[in-house]
Amino acid sequence: MNAVLIAVLVMLILSLMRIHVVLALVVGAIVGGLVGELSLTNTIEVFSSGLGGGAVVALSYALLGGFAVAVSKTGLPNLMVDYAVKMLTKKGESHKKTLSKVLLLFILLIISCFSQNVIPVHIAFIPILIPPLLKVLNELKMDRRAVAAVITFGLTAPYILLPVGFGKIFHEILQSNMADSGLVVELSQIPTAMLLPTAGMVVGLLVAVFFTYRKERSYENIELTTEQKTVSYTPRSILFALLAVAATLVVQLQTDSMIIGALAGIIIIYFSGAMKVRESEEILTDGMKMMAFIGFVMIAASGFASVLRETGHVDLLVEQAAAIIGENKSLAAILMLVIGLFITMGIGSSFSTIPIIATIYVPLAVEIGFSPMATIALVGTAAALGDAGSPASDSTLGPTAGLNADGQHNHIWDTCVPTFIHYNIPLILFGWLAAIIL
Repeated sequence: MNAVLIAVLVMLILSLMRIHVVLALVVGAIVGGLVGELSLTNTIEVFSSGLGGGAVVALSYALLGGFAVAVSKTGLPNLMVDYAVKMLTKKGESHKKTLSKVLLLFILLIISCFSQNVIPVHIAFIPILIPPLLKVLNELKMDRRAVAAVITFGLTAPYILLPVGFGKIFHEILQSNMADSGLVVELSQIPTAMLLPTAGMVVGLLVAVFFTYRKERSYENIELTTEQKTVSYTPRSILFALLAVAATLVVQLQTDSMIIGALAGIIIIYFSGAMKVRESEEILTDGMKMMAFIGFVMIAASGFASVLRETGHVDLLVEQAAAIIGENKSLAAILMLVIGLFITMGIGSSFSTIPIIATIYVPLAVEIGFSPMATIALVGTAAALGDAGSPASDSTLGPTAGLNADGQHNHIWDTCVPTFIHYNIPLILFGWLAAIIL
């Protein structure tokens, strides 16, 4: 039995049984370590030593959560929500209500895409924008699973395809790791190679929004702990809020640190007077609590990934697949993508997965006879599978953090299952097609 397969299956099954994903990751790591012939003590040591790999991400998200709640005190989210309410909550014909839903989803899609390429703040916009919009979503009786699908698409597809913002980082990591593994490719080749896999995600998005989750779904109007509607805003407070957001972006890009970027934004809000010093501790703590779930999952996922790598069964899994494949390119492509799915579902980050995938897949692809473009498609798609539907991915954790602000959106069944069905399956199919025809 392969430790990677067993560990990921255990993690996924426990998650689907509504066991908390952090516990599922811990149990999956222990089972994987034991199956991989590590002792229990060694497994725990490797898992514990790997936790530090997620600490920076966890602290980054905690401070971004604090920054988000601090921004809410300026009234900027209230201004956005008030504008959305005027635009979207129409009285009258159901036709207008449908148009309002489509418009809202389109706005969320654009904001999500911009967060990757144009204004690379990643998931930091979610706790600022989504919780105050929940009442609007409830009024329109929108299925939050459709909203989760839209946001996850925006957090994933743009960087896979476009070499801008986070996409530039993704493409450079992909190029450098493929070169280190023996295959030199040009950056200009990557968008072309990833065009078909991204098209698969577009198909999945359209199916999710216009077919699977188009029907109305009712939710209760539950008051949030931080009630956005009670906050007033003035031109001065909005100006400082925009300055804080801009400072966060600029400092993050200059220092390559979300921690320092969030800190800069919080300091500006301090000086604006919108957040009093005496109440700042409670406000920032509330924000950190909001993002704590993501932080703990990312920390646990880092330990989980460390155990999988320590077993050596990632390499073994590919070797076993190579023995089955022979010279059948069609079978090789589908097996490589399915194996990539198991590896990336456990690690939950395409950026972290590329070094593992490239090291194994590039020599295998060259040996089988895949072209450089086809190899890019295989490695890039296999890596993207982790972000698109993994319970441990910030591209699924982020939407859940916002949509579950009132406790009515389950991470596994309302975010991960929908994104897995509508994105991971098309990614495999279209990634396989790209590998065959390129």
